[in-house]
Amino acid sequence: MANKETVSRTLIVALALCIVCSVVVSTAAVMLKPAQVTNQNLDIKSNILAAAGMLEAGATPADIEEQFQRFEVRLLDLDTGEYVDPQSVGFEDAMKYDMYKAASDPALSTVLGSSEDPAGIKRRPNVAKIFILTENGELQRVVLPVHGYGLWSTLYGFVSLEGDANTIEGLGFYSHAETPGLGGEVDNPRWKQQWVGKTVYGDQAGQPEIRLVKGGVDPNDPNGEHRVDALSGATLTSRGVENLLNYWMGENGYATFLQKLRQGEV
Repeated sequence: MANKETVSRTLIVALALCIVCSVVVSTAAVMLKPAQVTNQNLDIKSNILAAAGMLEAGATPADIEEQFQRFEVRLLDLDTGEYVDPQSVGFEDAMKYDMYKAASDPALSTVLGSSEDPAGIKRRPNVAKIFILTENGELQRVVLPVHGYGLWSTLYGFVSLEGDANTIEGLGFYSHAETPGLGGEVDNPRWKQQWVGKTVYGDQAGQPEIRLVKGGVDPNDPNGEHRVDALSGATLTSRGVENLLNYWMGENGYATFLQKLRQGEV
């Protein structure tokens, strides 16, 4: 009997298996894509609510959606501090705009020189997506996306300010790859709690004064309202958090907008 295990037959079978597997994987990816997008959006909304101190323990997806509906999603020109129409950046819905994708598009972003880039982001989107909560015509919270380089990774998160557009309601990072137990302590609820009630700006409007203090904040420090304990054993991550916050709260970030917000001009 002739040997049917020829090289060509083996290659044909392997090719057929590859095609079948590719079809299965592609089909699964297409079918799961909507669920993945939904989960990603839910996670972002959860982190926004957490930064704003509005995420309740055990909240269901429906609870999260209901709470998030209280916010107005706005697109912001970072240079002028003015709101812009989503259509100006090609979107009907402001929520669908991705400022981080925009940062990689030369037409939608600005290259930062080393002297103006303490956060290490290299490119800044021209338009940011922010979240505003008002009740009875009065500003209650404004949640701002922030990001910057730590020790090993870029940290992505949100900072929430109270209605005075200065006092920190909360800070949280939803994506990073810092060292567990060291820089990864940015996720520690006890450390995050230290930010509540701190203020970004002092006497000089528009000049952020946040500092992370190695060894802990001196209770007698006259600038204590702008100071937070640095992360123990994580000097570079602490410096990264300090740099990214001061960058985004500064003149190249949200400072112009926040000043106009305090003055009722937007």
